[in-house]
Amino acid sequence: MKSFSYVITDAVGIHARPAGMLVKEVKKYDAKITINKAGKKVEAGKLMAIMALGVKCGDEVVVEIEGGDEEAAFQGMQKFFEETL
Repeated sequence: MKSFSYVITDAVGIHARPAGMLVKEVKKYDAKITINKAGKKVEAGKLMAIMALGVKCGDEVVVEIEGGDEEAAFQGMQKFFEETL
């Protein structure tokens, strides 16, 4: 399992548009990807679950990746968070 922490820099946090983009990115990989915010963990491939986290600018999230495409997913998700959120 691989994981990384990221502090959200998008001024409005993870709202509908970037959450939808995140779900599309997650579906590219054969791996279980979760997002953890303040002890609440959700599957990154589920739009409503991501929205329910209520992630705002300045919040820290931990992304955990496990599975067949673990290394590719790790690199892809880090790039996505840095460029989008």
